[in-house]
Parts: sequence; structure tokens; C-alpha cells
Amino acid sequence: MAIQWNIIDSTKAVDRAIQDSQNQTILIFKHSTTCPISGIAKMRLEGDWDIDSLPTYYIDVKSSRSSSLYLAEAVDVKHESPQVIIIDKGEAIYDVSHLDISLAEVKDGMKELENNF
Repeated sequence: MAIQWNIIDSTKAVDRAIQDSQNQTILIFKHSTTCPISGIAKMRLEGDWDIDSLPTYYIDVKSSRSSSLYLAEAVDVKHESPQVIIIDKGEAIYDVSHLDISLAEVKDGMKELENNF
């Protein structure tokens, strides 16, 4: 199954995504279209993706750097790229970057959420 990316291209879109996390856990992928490591991370996510219940958001850090930096500040995580951030109820509950990005890591992050209940 393919990932259905919701594009974040403004700080207002970041706010909407964070608001969406109040109702359902979300994943945001920050991607640099010119970075080979970011390309590998994106392929690893898209190639193995099998979680259709997790809304996915995408920030192109080259064309929307202000959104990427705003997100990092809003959820109190260090800005990195590539980076996956899992957000629940407005808070970053898990983040991973660079070659640590994989579907297995996303699933580990979801387990972290389950263990918090």
C-alpha cells in the first residue's frame, strides 16, 4: 500500500497537523529532496509501508524550511533532516532521523505510545 502524504507547506499547515494529532496520532516526515540519505529514508518508508491507519504528513525542507523549523519548535524536538516525528495530542512522542528511519522504527515509536497508557 502506498503512503498518502498530506503536504505541509506553511506554518498554518503545521498548526493544522498538530491539531489533527488531538484526535489521532500522526507521523510527519521531514525530507530534503537534494539529500541522498533523505532519499534513502523516504524509499525505506514508502517501500515497506503497511500502516494505513496512521495519517502521514510530508514537509519538503528545501521549499518550506520555515515550516520545518516551526514544527521543531512547536513540538520541542531538535530540527533534523531527514526526520520522522510521531505526534500524539500535540506532543512529539517519538522522533528518529537519518538512516535510523525505517518502518520498523515507526512501529517501535507506535509501541512507545501504547506503553504510555
